[in-house]
Amino acid sequence: MARCAFRLRIKKEAVEEYEQEHTRVWPELLAKLKEVGISDYSIFRQDQDLFLCMRVDDFNRAWDALDHDPVNQRWQQAMSRLFEPLPVPPGQRFAMMKEVFFLE
Repeated sequence: MARCAFRLRIKKEAVEEYEQEHTRVWPELLAKLKEVGISDYSIFRQDQDLFLCMRVDDFNRAWDALDHDPVNQRWQQAMSRLFEPLPVPPGQRFAMMKEVFFLE
């Protein structure tokens, strides 16, 4: 199972709301994340910058399934107004990060 990480940035005025929303992530969304093969999913924050790390069977397949899921679509719609754009390389969904070291 691959480990993946990427970055996002939230608006300065949205930090508190973003954190509050993530104390009560919808149970049906959590179930869907597991269903598509995502586990060990963490989000870390420094100021406005978010670092998301997860284990996933197939990142692109998982996000394709999430893109078509009505619960995830509602969550993304609710959260999208909290984000600032980040540059994303062509062909990538997110600002993916390269793992350069891992100690198990």
